[in-house]
Amino acid sequence: MRESTPAIHRFPLDTPPALPHTVAVPDAREIRYTCQRCTNCCRWPGFVRIDENEITRIAANLRMSEDAFIERHTRLRPDRRGLSLLEKTDASCEWLDGRDCRLQAVKPAQCRAFPNDWNFPGWRGKCEAVAILVS
Repeated sequence: MRESTPAIHRFPLDTPPALPHTVAVPDAREIRYTCQRCTNCCRWPGFVRIDENEITRIAANLRMSEDAFIERHTRLRPDRRGLSLLEKTDASCEWLDGRDCRLQAVKPAQCRAFPNDWNFPGWRGKCEAVAILVS
């Protein structure tokens, strides 16, 4: 006795098959996070890249010359492709004061972009940012 094989339906390219009336449409919104300023990202080991424009803004905000800021508050990044802010001995950011950033008004783009544009493994377990849906 021969088993029946399921029929294969072929449709002309210009005539797609009829779809059911209820089609699941994926949610087109994106999840973004609103910072709660918990400062946990500021305590995570790593480095904060800064560019020339950020050096200019930070130094002006601190009322010091760019050269003095670079000498006292930066180091060469491990990849040798630029500078990063110094850290404290516990690996937290030098500019973190309790739960406040002393550079809040001029903080580097890398800091402003966390956790939406970049993050680190395990960040969700440490960060208190609130998830929101955006269109």
